[in-house]
Amino acid sequence: MTISVSIVEDDSEVRGSLARLIGSSPGYRCVSEHASGESALQEIPRIKPNVILMDINLDGINGVECARRLKPMLPATQIIMLTVYQNTEHIFNALAAGATGYMLKQTKPDDLLNAVRDVHEGGSPMSSHIARKIVQSFQQKGKPDDDTQSLSPREAQVIELLAKGYLYKEVADTMGVSYATIHTHIRHIYEKLQVRSRTEAVVKHLSQMRRSSAPVPKTNAVCT
Repeated sequence: MTISVSIVEDDSEVRGSLARLIGSSPGYRCVSEHASGESALQEIPRIKPNVILMDINLDGINGVECARRLKPMLPATQIIMLTVYQNTEHIFNALAAGATGYMLKQTKPDDLLNAVRDVHEGGSPMSSHIARKIVQSFQQKGKPDDDTQSLSPREAQVIELLAKGYLYKEVADTMGVSYATIHTHIRHIYEKLQVRSRTEAVVKHLSQMRRSSAPVPKTNAVCT
């Protein structure tokens, strides 16, 4: 299945580079390019792409506000913020606005393509640095809910790899299991922790581990 992608980026050189990457990669199709949030709001609801790559620092309507307005109109479209910022406030504002992923602009092309596919398949791609910032921010803000349940060793291993920024396919490869098996683990994790996203799951589990001073599960075991 081909993933349709719209790009919202006010830097023409960066926008062109992203469009060429998406357009020349098998399984991906660049369906539109937008130099402003205003243009994106006017045109993208009609195009209905699978994924939007959104610059956060747009002139006029910024990327966060653009995402906030687009999401209600396109609930099935996934938004990845592309930015040079690792500021925690920017990250949380973007996620609250409806973004599902948050990647740095210096991300390698292959990793960016994997992130687009990951978000389209239900993941929440983030660079390892950003995932760590989110975890640290939650750890500093207080204790997790009392309803947090213990995960199995295999599920904890999945969480640890996700916290390091691994994509689902990379988790599957590292653990030596199928992609479908990882999705089963993810579903069980969401149910046990009562969360709806990768970010919530990572934050809640690591916060619980910090509170209980439990040892961090090793990630070199092979599960089936």
